[in-house]
Amino acid sequence: MTDSNEIIREDRFSSERHSTFYLQSGTRGQVPVIFCHGWPELSHSWRHQLPVLAELGFHAIAPDMRGYGQSSPHPNVEDYAVEEMEADMIELLDHIGAEKAIWVGHDWGTPIVWSIAQNHPERCFGVAGICVPFLPNGFTLPALVAGVDREIYPADQFPLGQWDYWQFHRDEPDKCRRGFEGNLENTFRVLFRSGQRESKSSPSITAMIRMMGGWFGPNGAPAPEMPIDTNVIDEAELASYVAAYKQTGFSGPNNWYRNDQRNIAHAQSAKTQKLEMPVLFVHAANDGICETLNSPLAAPMREHCRHLTEATIESGHWVAQEKPEDLNRILSNWISSQLPALT
Repeated sequence: MTDSNEIIREDRFSSERHSTFYLQSGTRGQVPVIFCHGWPELSHSWRHQLPVLAELGFHAIAPDMRGYGQSSPHPNVEDYAVEEMEADMIELLDHIGAEKAIWVGHDWGTPIVWSIAQNHPERCFGVAGICVPFLPNGFTLPALVAGVDREIYPADQFPLGQWDYWQFHRDEPDKCRRGFEGNLENTFRVLFRSGQRESKSSPSITAMIRMMGGWFGPNGAPAPEMPIDTNVIDEAELASYVAAYKQTGFSGPNNWYRNDQRNIAHAQSAKTQKLEMPVLFVHAANDGICETLNSPLAAPMREHCRHLTEATIESGHWVAQEKPEDLNRILSNWISSQLPALT
């Protein structure tokens, strides 16, 4: 599992409240760059970034987030509120003996790094988000619906826009879980696909999940057969996801969607609503769900980040895997220009 001569190593840290498995490249004592994955990924999703950042002189770390892979599962829905994952990451930073890190997040990992920036700004050199912009009132369904492009999603037809699936996670957690677990190989073949810009002009399938009765059909129907998209993953990588989810299932990952009220309260009580450290946001030009170029979804971020750099990659949602060279270049350039003392 290498992209260069730098070996990616496995490690684990446990506290009284949680156990975190993580991958790392580079040497402890170097400036940490901590990568937080989203749904339904793993630390392995950052395999193209870790060696590159290590070669630049950083200690690059990618944990399995709470409920994923080899990190601890937890029994209750409230165990998957943002403040819990935020605490996991601060514990990890303490464990490696560092005061600060550069934090990088994608998908659900991005609200975690934004929350760290809001509540622990003193632990941040800088923060980078991919696909999900900073929402000062929290990454929640109400905040996302406020950013829906109503030209594509008229309110009378699609009241929740492309975020309809979020409500399905909340209303029908068992059906949702059964659908994903019914055929894991097909699930990941369907989910991990590259993006097409032309698909953004029409409603996403995620706007119709409740209407269909499930992600792949009613009553927890499993995912259909579909060819693998090698622009995102290969057969060996697919096998690694399937093996991991055979052990954990989707209950923990899906519970991240079920804590809106807790996450709203946590955001409202944050130390700051304005981010003063350097911030990078990477738009995925072909992401039909987290659409940030034409919709108003990214507007709050621009008002609340003092030192914001924006970049765009011609990619679908799975940027780190579909366009790793582009992402590595943007991250490297941003660090060298905005955090020159660290390079």
